[in-house]
Amino acid sequence: MDFNYLSTILFLPAAGAIIIAFISSRNEKAIKWTAFIFTAVPLVLAIYLFCAFDRSLSAAGTIQFEEKYLWIAPLSAHYHLGVDGLSMPLVLLTAFLGFLAVLISWKIHERPREYFAWLLLLETSIIGVFASLDLLLFFIMWEIEVIPMYFLISIWGSGRRDYSAIKYVLYTLFGSAFMLAGILSLYFTTGSLSMPDIANQGLGMVQAIMPAGAIFWLLFIGFAIKLPMFPFHTWLPDAHTDAPTAVSVMLAGVLIKMGGYGMIRLCVFMFPGPAQDYAQLLIILALIGILYGAAVTLMQTDIKRMIAYSSISHMGYVLLGIFALGQVSLTGAALQMFSHGVVTGLLFAMAGLVIHNIETRDLRQLGGLARQVPTMTVVFSVAGLASLGLPLTSGFAAEFLIFLGSFNSGVVPNIEIYTLIAVVGVVLTAGYILWLIQQAFYGPVNKNFDGVKDADGLEKFYMYVLVAVIMLVGIYPAVLTDVFKLGISPIAGLFGG
Repeated sequence: MDFNYLSTILFLPAAGAIIIAFISSRNEKAIKWTAFIFTAVPLVLAIYLFCAFDRSLSAAGTIQFEEKYLWIAPLSAHYHLGVDGLSMPLVLLTAFLGFLAVLISWKIHERPREYFAWLLLLETSIIGVFASLDLLLFFIMWEIEVIPMYFLISIWGSGRRDYSAIKYVLYTLFGSAFMLAGILSLYFTTGSLSMPDIANQGLGMVQAIMPAGAIFWLLFIGFAIKLPMFPFHTWLPDAHTDAPTAVSVMLAGVLIKMGGYGMIRLCVFMFPGPAQDYAQLLIILALIGILYGAAVTLMQTDIKRMIAYSSISHMGYVLLGIFALGQVSLTGAALQMFSHGVVTGLLFAMAGLVIHNIETRDLRQLGGLARQVPTMTVVFSVAGLASLGLPLTSGFAAEFLIFLGSFNSGVVPNIEIYTLIAVVGVVLTAGYILWLIQQAFYGPVNKNFDGVKDADGLEKFYMYVLVAVIMLVGIYPAVLTDVFKLGISPIAGLFGG
């Protein structure tokens, strides 16, 4: 195509951030509508690309909508963008949640110019991670994301916002240091920064710098922190709890998916040997994350912290699906990343509404809200049931593929036992989700909440849109799996899938 669709999707939010920076902070209406336009257009373009994406079997493993220009000649670094079946749905998810994050932030009145500028820059950086095919560009986009996240949490957050923001930055930079060392090792060994070229070469060549397993771990640690994988998870509950609502939506919806995407794109695809060698260890850590995250969630009384810990458990399923190393399990892991993005994004949006309208986040002080806020009750219930994997929701489709694919994967020893243990996490998830819904919305009516307002028109719009996506993917998962499998099949083929 002559038109650079991916560059337009990538840089329009950043352009909107620059324009917003020059608008008077007193003109809130102009700021918000600028943010609306500069996230709506990338969403429309992302939907167009998703519809135009070639789903034929001959397109498996091919890069589409590619843009490649020489960037830094001495390093052979290129401005190289493109999407395949793995990255296309994640670009769409980022544009979708970035647009909804603007709507969720419509009632922000404190320093709106800076807030929306940082929010739009955050969207650009995350899209850049999913669309980059050059390791240097990938790393730069990965690092840019830290800056807006720090300011969004530390200025517009609540509670221990400075502590949470700094903790997030320190964890991310710690992981990034390992990742940079891994990227440099790949470059010095191959002489290339092109992700497709390195993957196609195969990595029997890595002995020149260090063993392939060492580079695998250097890259993996950075991705494991972002996912986050047990025991690198402790930044997540603090960041989620203290972040503003829209930032929690972006954080849970797409930012932590950067970790899972990096594991598949770099660790598994470029290092199939080490991935298989260490798969059993990583699956055990995934099981610990699934069960530990669910168990700790049961102990929470803060509604946002509860949802945050549930994300640790659900990302354990992603890790399980990835390192079961089967085509179905990898497809399930990719679908789980998308599903968790919309489901947990909706849960955080609803939690933000509860906190804003009812002015408490302590579940022990809630109860009987179904009578006062029926719309919020229904939508929260749908999101909760999708999170526990109710059939006909996206959560069920994703978890079913992960369990089916993992159980039938012959790549990892004893994978059947590990899969059955992981299923216990679903039971724990049902326990804390049903308890959350019952504690907040049912039981004795609290007359102190008689004057509480239900969702308004704008809030109902983004709630219903998210519910529609959850149900669409749950009823017809092929709308995504047909795309995901095109990106997954070449990777699974390395393991006989």
